Amino acid sequence: MKKILLTLFAAMLIASCSTTKKVAYFQDMRNGGTIEVAIPAEIKLKPGDKISIHVNSKDEELVAPFNFHRNQNTSSGTETRLAYTIDNDGYIDVPTLGPVLAKDRTRDELAKHLKQEIINNGYILDPVVLVDYFDLQISVLGEVNKPGKVNIDKDRFTIIDALSQAGDLTITGKRDNIMVLREEDGKQKAYTVNINEASQLMSSPVYYLQQNDIVYVEPNTKKAGQSTINDNTMRSTSFWMSLTSFIMTVVTFLTR
Repeated sequence: MKKILLTLFAAMLIASCSTTKKVAYFQDMRNGGTIEVAIPAEIKLKPGDKISIHVNSKDEELVAPFNFHRNQNTSSGTETRLAYTIDNDGYIDVPTLGPVLAKDRTRDELAKHLKQEIINNGYILDPVVLVDYFDLQISVLGEVNKPGKVNIDKDRFTIIDALSQAGDLTITGKRDNIMVLREEDGKQKAYTVNINEASQLMSSPVYYLQQNDIVYVEPNTKKAGQSTINDNTMRSTSFWMSLTSFIMTVVTFLTR
């Protein structure tokens, strides 16, 4: 009987260690260690994306035709900057300049192009052009604390950024098989990443996310097993602790 108890206790310890291994992030990283990271991929603008453009200069009258905004009747007198939607051919229609190709450019590349066009056409000699994302998003679904849409707020937006904004994974989220769906050439392509291993995660082609990517965190075996009462019960730590306690009580009674 003592051997049985020791075996049960050892099994509980092994199960505990196994759980920790499945939950901890970046397990292959050590203090001072380095790993290879995927080539940084800045977001390229696509048809359907919305962006805002603002032109600044010393002369406010000269920039007024370029700034696409609407005055709000508020006590603070704030302005709401409206969005340009990139059309199916990849163009936006900029006041005074006309159609400008935005597709396949980063927002920095588009800003530089607009600045040069304004200067070349003699409208303003010293323009400062700012291009911002307007409602570019990624979907984060499954075992995270705040599933839903996540806004892209910088050029190099990683899967870690997305999961952070979604409130991190729940304890039942499967960390070694996170799926990223990305539209490529008119088709949805699936990638999987493992955030337990930093080297595998950061070298992945989907470490840097793109607009409209879908991140799905699969439930682990325990969470999936909740649909079957017996399966969930047999896998729970409390079940095995209760069973061990019962066996110890029986052994104590029999050995008196």
